[in-house]
Amino acid sequence: MVIYTVKAYTGKGLLAGTTSRIFIRLRGTEAESEEQNLNRIQGFWQGSERAFKIHCKASLGELIAVKLYSKPLMGLLYNQWFCDKISVNTPEGDEMLFPCYCWLDCNERLVLRPAKASLVFQDTNPIAQRQRMRQLEEQRKLFRWRVYAEGTPQVIDCDTPLTLPAEVRFSFTKETEFYSSAGKQLAALKLTGLADSRRSWESISQLDTILCENKNKTIEYIQEHWDEDEFFGYQFLNGLNPMMIQLCSTLPENFPVTDDMVKESLSGSSLEQEMKKGNIFLSDYKMMDGLVGNVVSGRQQYLTAPLVLLYCNPHGMMLPIAIQLRQKPSKDNPIFLPTDSKADWKLAKIFVRNAEFGTHEVDFHLLRTHLLAEVFTVATLRNLPSPHPLHKLLFPHIRYTLQINIMARNQLISKDGAITMYAGVGGESLEKLLKRATASLTYSALCLPDNISERGLETVPHYYYRDDGIKLWNIINKFAAAFLSHYYQCDAHVQKDTELQRWISEIFTKGFLGRDSSGIPSSFQTLKELIKFVTMVIFTASAQHAAVNSGQFDFGGWMANYPTALRKPPPKEKSKTSEDTILETLPDVSTTVNGMAVLKLLSKDSADHYPLGHFPENLYDEEVPRKLIEDFQKDLRELSDLIEERNKKLELPYTYLSPKNVDNSVAI
Repeated sequence: MVIYTVKAYTGKGLLAGTTSRIFIRLRGTEAESEEQNLNRIQGFWQGSERAFKIHCKASLGELIAVKLYSKPLMGLLYNQWFCDKISVNTPEGDEMLFPCYCWLDCNERLVLRPAKASLVFQDTNPIAQRQRMRQLEEQRKLFRWRVYAEGTPQVIDCDTPLTLPAEVRFSFTKETEFYSSAGKQLAALKLTGLADSRRSWESISQLDTILCENKNKTIEYIQEHWDEDEFFGYQFLNGLNPMMIQLCSTLPENFPVTDDMVKESLSGSSLEQEMKKGNIFLSDYKMMDGLVGNVVSGRQQYLTAPLVLLYCNPHGMMLPIAIQLRQKPSKDNPIFLPTDSKADWKLAKIFVRNAEFGTHEVDFHLLRTHLLAEVFTVATLRNLPSPHPLHKLLFPHIRYTLQINIMARNQLISKDGAITMYAGVGGESLEKLLKRATASLTYSALCLPDNISERGLETVPHYYYRDDGIKLWNIINKFAAAFLSHYYQCDAHVQKDTELQRWISEIFTKGFLGRDSSGIPSSFQTLKELIKFVTMVIFTASAQHAAVNSGQFDFGGWMANYPTALRKPPPKEKSKTSEDTILETLPDVSTTVNGMAVLKLLSKDSADHYPLGHFPENLYDEEVPRKLIEDFQKDLRELSDLIEERNKKLELPYTYLSPKNVDNSVAI
């Protein structure tokens, strides 16, 4: 007779404990134990650690699995159990860790694999190989692909969060807090009587009345400076969407700006001279061309596809010097200038900011972070079993992504969703824009160093998104390189990892629709290729999402700076715009406050969130990955300190890429 000592660790989250009966069975390479009831007398309480003895006639051999099964107490009391992990001390003196970190529902079975990471060609035991294959077969049944809209990335085949497996759903804390916050936002609007008001704002300053309890220093700054050229230009570098602006060495043919138009802005210099110096920049919203505005509250809204020319002056300020609101030049499509009337220039900038809302929310936020993170998540869960080192590496970066995306599809971009109801780019135009964005998406656009180089922005001053983002990219890359090099000693290991190759193949075909022009690899031939791709995956799910998500209410809470919809078409001539025209163009009261409520909710962290580098799960029983995580965390802390010191000197601090403000995953 031999004895195995089992320790069961219950999670510390709310309602993690259970009174259900929990049964366990140990599986080894030689034999399997009898099923044993672990809680005949008492349940598993929140945060508890309980030890048990399992008696076997002989050694089971090398342990390859722990099987858990839950039954309701007396067939009546149904409640879930959140198991953190199981540890087993073997008769041979080994201690083995079996990570769980998911819910076990009544009448549900879980099979846990050892914490020790292994590649498929390293699992030479036939029983272990069968366990590995069986896990993937089950995962592929649970996590299926679905076409969301032709020409866009495929998504998880689930209609509601309740149909997701418990292991990828929100925690109880996050779920209750999320719905509570949403309810409070909407309730507050209903109480004020503004949520259904179709009237126009009497003045832009009136917006202050609905912001009084929600202001922070950033919103106060934007309220004061939103219509100034310096801040307008600043947002192309450090606002919600720092991804549009690019160096301009030749004017587009459809943007006929002349030297006479901009000579005052350039202090007598010429466009050609300033282009040679690398001081002229362009933001072109051509992807919006031809899109028809949504109907909001029974009224047609209007979209534009502007071109914006900017000048980086000798003081390092990025300033707009010309705006054309539609792509095709014509007499009824004037080029607006800072020298025009104040109202003309202000309205032109407002139309640009509305185009910014559309491209940012659909392309740079929805597609490039949420939908891509979902592709990475589904591919990981379908193709990488829990012992795979890449599964372990990516697990913290896929937390809650499936649920938050299902909720977004149901509550934001569905037929009765908030974006459809209150945004000019909602409805059919959103789907068209999403397809265009998908068709033009490239691998280099997702890799920050490549993207900065392609856009010619290496030396632009005061570009804090670039400065912080490149440092963060390099830290992630260093961590990914050390981690992956520990498991893949050579390129041949990468090439013969069939699980890895299937993972990248599904990402290529399901996420990027098999487009060779995207530059996304369909297979990996070298370790270097793998390291770069994994760096991009982690950066996208963490840093890039933080950059384009966390400031939504900061930059959009003052509606005039980030209008979700515009009620009048763009002006066809100059000198016809007044302050009343601007108020008639901006969203009505209802659209404003409902849009604000959505931005507030989407910018709010929950209590159950994990900053980059914080890994609550103990997924490793090896010293090397644990040490690499410690080094990673140290690098992140040092970067946070550097950013904090830099921000002390800035009138408007840039905080969104400080690691302590970056979540591990797309979870909001």
